[in-house]
Amino acid sequence: MDSGSEQRALDAYSQVVSTVAATVLPSVAALSVRTARGASAGSAVAFTDDGFLLTSAHVVAGAPGGTATFSDGVEARFDVVGADPLSDLAVLRARAAAPPAPLGDADGLRIGQLVVAVGNPLGLAGSVTAGVVSGLGRSIPARDGRHVRLIDDVIQTDAALNPGNSGGALADSAGQVVGVNTAVAGYGLGLAVPINSTTRQIIGELVSTGRVRRAWLGVAGVPVPLPPPLADRLGQRTGLRVVEVVPGSPAGVAGIYLGDIIVSAASRPVQSVQALQRLMLGPAIGTRLQLTLVRRGALVDVVAIPAPLQARA
Repeated sequence: MDSGSEQRALDAYSQVVSTVAATVLPSVAALSVRTARGASAGSAVAFTDDGFLLTSAHVVAGAPGGTATFSDGVEARFDVVGADPLSDLAVLRARAAAPPAPLGDADGLRIGQLVVAVGNPLGLAGSVTAGVVSGLGRSIPARDGRHVRLIDDVIQTDAALNPGNSGGALADSAGQVVGVNTAVAGYGLGLAVPINSTTRQIIGELVSTGRVRRAWLGVAGVPVPLPPPLADRLGQRTGLRVVEVVPGSPAGVAGIYLGDIIVSAASRPVQSVQALQRLMLGPAIGTRLQLTLVRRGALVDVVAIPAPLQARA
């Protein structure tokens, strides 16, 4: 590539980043939070035109509210509408409105795609860094009391993230927010919770009720390979071998036993713990969930009725 081509490519790259920054920066706020443990800071992004902000749950953990400062200098108090530690997402309501950033769909991302992180790292308001999607499908653990869950489909990026970026926007080249920056995974690596159909459902529940209900089956499993003939028949290579069934749980009542291999739930393939977790949101509570199992080489269908996760707290 000659120097002229390099310059044109650089100019095109810069143009994309600057356009995304101009689109998203007015929607991003610097958060100041004070709890019994002391003061902390983070970022948030407006996603409605009436003051709702999206951030990371750990940024506002233990706080009923705080102060949001927008790029135009407007400072406003905010209240925590609801937080979900198991997805590391929280919704806030600011007493001032900012232009909302459009929410995209992280399911369409590809490795190598340009992304732009907008936030307030190290107290530097309105900072923009750019990079690429360097990994997809990552998982990070999240805890809420005794409950532990994997946040799946996490986006890995080499866009520079630092303390204070948490809760800020990760945007694609169209200026759509495809992730909420959540963690620094190491030198040159950052992680973001994706915006997809699952997290949109979580955000919707936080806005409407201030909490996220989750369903509970009472079963634990590990991924195992399926026998080749069965894998070819089902069109999937792995299933979830049951290693624990809680007595009296929905799984136990449905007749799921140790050693069974779950291969589908609600007509969707189950090849990992995360695949089952995605189904365990509020709408599943009290509904009939059909599961297909492999038991002694044969396919068996059972029906379970998930219970609220809170019932075990």
